[in-house]
Amino acid sequence: MSLSKGASAAEGEGGGFIAPGPGSFDLPPVFEVAGFDVTKPMLLVVLSAVLILAFTYAASRKQAMVPGRLQFVGEGVYGFVRNTLARDNIGSEHFMKFVPYLFTLFMFILVNNYYGIFPFLQFPSFSRIGFVIPLAIISWLIYVGTGIWKHGPLGYLKHATVPSGVGGPILILLIPLEFFSNILVRPVTLTLRLFGNMFAGHLLLILFATGGAALLQSGNALYSGVGILSFALGIGVSFLEMLVMFLQAYVFTLLSSMYIGEALADEH
Repeated sequence: MSLSKGASAAEGEGGGFIAPGPGSFDLPPVFEVAGFDVTKPMLLVVLSAVLILAFTYAASRKQAMVPGRLQFVGEGVYGFVRNTLARDNIGSEHFMKFVPYLFTLFMFILVNNYYGIFPFLQFPSFSRIGFVIPLAIISWLIYVGTGIWKHGPLGYLKHATVPSGVGGPILILLIPLEFFSNILVRPVTLTLRLFGNMFAGHLLLILFATGGAALLQSGNALYSGVGILSFALGIGVSFLEMLVMFLQAYVFTLLSSMYIGEALADEH
């Protein structure tokens, strides 16, 4: 969603200021295909796949001994995911199997997050929870599937719910808690962490922009001064959001790799 649309949505019928809220994220369809509405976030998700494919192809096309700038950036991002996220958390024996997924996951989240600060785009795709849930489910399926592949169905269930070295009646309490924590809750926490940060950050930017515009248009000199301050704070928050956008891509990929590493571990 663009901030200009947020500004128009923030004005009531009487011209009064209405604070932005969840309704500010309900964008009208851009066009319709066979009765199916295509919205801006849908187009941005498709665009991100095209951008990532183009970037990785261009960065790996020449593979020179002395890399150019694009190759250097591509190798840097790949090396970061490969070594820092995959190998350190999964282990040297199996980590390469998961590098393609983790690299794609990191790039996909990063690009879609950074849409929120680009003019005319100005909408982080993952501020819509419907786009986050499938990512969390995919990571969860890989995590559980890896555990079943390594330990077998019953072996993985025991591995995920029975802490090593623990026995006796305490297991009556621990097993349901471990099952709930390690299997059921993880996709929920992955979803809410990414969605919550992107939603709240973008809502804050809309508030500073629309609130500042309303104060500047109030005709009151004092309010206009506060409006200028609001715009200045909005710029500061934009820089903070750039850090948050990177961190959320990093954390989501980091946790996915850690879960896979736990599934492959010999002991819980």
